[in-house]
Amino acid sequence: MSARSHGWVMDGNNRQEDMFVRSSVTALAILLASSVLANAQSPTRIEQFRAWGAYSYKSNGGTVCYVLSVPTAKEPASVNHGDIFFVVSQRPGQNISYEPQAMMGYPMKGDSKVNVTIDNKNFVLFVKDSSAWVENAAEEPALVAAMRGGSTMTVKATSARGTATSYTYSLSGISAALQKIQNCN
Repeated sequence: MSARSHGWVMDGNNRQEDMFVRSSVTALAILLASSVLANAQSPTRIEQFRAWGAYSYKSNGGTVCYVLSVPTAKEPASVNHGDIFFVVSQRPGQNISYEPQAMMGYPMKGDSKVNVTIDNKNFVLFVKDSSAWVENAAEEPALVAAMRGGSTMTVKATSARGTATSYTYSLSGISAALQKIQNCN
């Protein structure tokens, strides 16, 4: 049986990324189901699009759909980062469309900001515990558009201990994943 029949790409880098993404995406689905989404049903994986997975779950009588990815690089390499994700969610019944969120595996410094950079475009996120959201909600569509048009995204944060961290994400597959959840219901 060939590697291709298992959905693996023969290119060594892509194969490794695919396997890493699949295991990390599964870990996030479990994490979200057990903590953030305590009152929701378990997430259902809709489809994987290269570095981005599309998911949905039922919560409070409505459906929430989201796409997520894990970083391809974490700095500094000498620290335990925990589980790190970038999520873009959509809640049609609540008129929330494409809400980006950075989820860290550690608490962040309370008065800090998270900086997201895509092709020299910078976006500032505010911090609450181990998550961060776009500071100015009017900029959410611009961040999502930059993600769709970019190839890599860098997310920089500061932990509660004061450690400066940096994460690199592949944006390969983000457009297809967002398209898949566009008509979330």
